Amino acid sequence: MADRAVTGPGLRADVRVAGRLDAHVEAAAGEVVAVIGPNGAGKTTLLHALAGLVPMDGTVEVAGASWTQPARLVRDRNVGFVFQDQALFPHLSALDNVAFGLRTRAVARPDAEATARGWLARFGVEDLASRRPRELSGGQAQRVAIARALAPEPALLLLDEPFGGLDVGVATTLRVELARHLASYDGIALLVTHDALDALTLADRVLVLDEGRVAQTGTPHDVAARPRTDHVARLVGLNVIREGDVFRSFSPSAVTVSLGQPEGSARHRWRGRVLSAAPHGDAVRLLVAAEPELIADVTPAATTELGLVPGREVWLSVKETAVRTYARSPDRPLPSAP
Repeated sequence: MADRAVTGPGLRADVRVAGRLDAHVEAAAGEVVAVIGPNGAGKTTLLHALAGLVPMDGTVEVAGASWTQPARLVRDRNVGFVFQDQALFPHLSALDNVAFGLRTRAVARPDAEATARGWLARFGVEDLASRRPRELSGGQAQRVAIARALAPEPALLLLDEPFGGLDVGVATTLRVELARHLASYDGIALLVTHDALDALTLADRVLVLDEGRVAQTGTPHDVAARPRTDHVARLVGLNVIREGDVFRSFSPSAVTVSLGQPEGSARHRWRGRVLSAAPHGDAVRLLVAAEPELIADVTPAATTELGLVPGREVWLSVKETAVRTYARSPDRPLPSAP
């Protein structure tokens, strides 16, 4: 995201959902936070808890006002929510769907409809205003869903995988459109995603959840450069090895694959079995069941020559000069070399 002001009262929350989530989340006004993590990490649960859709312990404060002391009902929280499956009201037209939030805030119908038409126009679907959700394509429905969430000017915007289920071309176009609107959005936005591109292009900051807890926070660049979970490492296409309080990361292109035990100066070496081999740009990306699982990029010619198919036993090696080393905590110095 381009640099922009992210100061002033924002979001401060301690969210605890029994057996599923225990997370502290902060975001400044105007900030877009990408929430990433593996399936079951608690990403959707976090959004539902902030919106008041699931019971939770803890506190939620938005724009200087508490939503939990006393507890506010969902309708009384100034929140916009874009669900994975759009969740548009099937009996309402696109126009009425977008106007719905304004009408619940006692905005007169003509004014609510005028605002709704403006938002439909911003997302290029004004000509679909009279259609019901069943008459819309997936991309059209998602544009309507995002317009519905933004129309009431919420203090907190929650987007749960807004590009999920869309084909690549539609998702790319919608990502650009959403980025344009988020750049001028004064509230706080939390974006749940499984796509590294979303985090890198839409977010000011990334929050990583793992097993219901916050595993890492930072700018997209910092998180991508120094991942502290296996999920993030895979998301950004890196290998990461944890050694006590130290992480070591290296790119798949730095990995040498051989059938025999490697000789020479490579300090790091593993033996494993190829789990999968798939095209990746001009290379073939291997997933190898070593200890831990690692990824390696090899040429198509090498893939054929070495017979790198699932089940093949291989050796992997990496030179020390290709490895980046960093501490578990950004505030903790690296241990001294023995």
